[in-house]
Amino acid sequence: ENRMLQHTVHALQSELDNLRADNIKLYEKIKFLQSYPGRGSSRDDTEQRYSSQYEERLDPFSSFSRKERQRKYLSLSPWDKATLSMGRLILSNKTARTVAFFYTLFLHCLVFLVLYKTAWSESVGRDCAAFCAKK
Repeated sequence: ENRMLQHTVHALQSELDNLRADNIKLYEKIKFLQSYPGRGSSRDDTEQRYSSQYEERLDPFSSFSRKERQRKYLSLSPWDKATLSMGRLILSNKTARTVAFFYTLFLHCLVFLVLYKTAWSESVGRDCAAFCAKK
């Protein structure tokens, strides 16, 4: 009787595993069908239950990668965290990238103009000194 019960439990467990795998495959098909334009994306409790299992099945290393990224982020200094956050902000937004590009272009032009004016002033001063020394 004990063996019979163990056999039944084992059979039910394997059936449960098969049903979970089938549900994940069905969720994948639902997600595929919802990707077509004009389809509504109404999410019910069943979809939410299997969405996490579906995502985990796609990439088994995602949780490890997430934990490792979080560990490295927490080990950064506050200055590095601020720099990383600003970089992510600028790179993630098209408007921010455009503003950063023109700001950098403006700063470069300003530096070149200041250097040109300084060099021109020095050149005029030398020429004037040479002209005055000649007379």
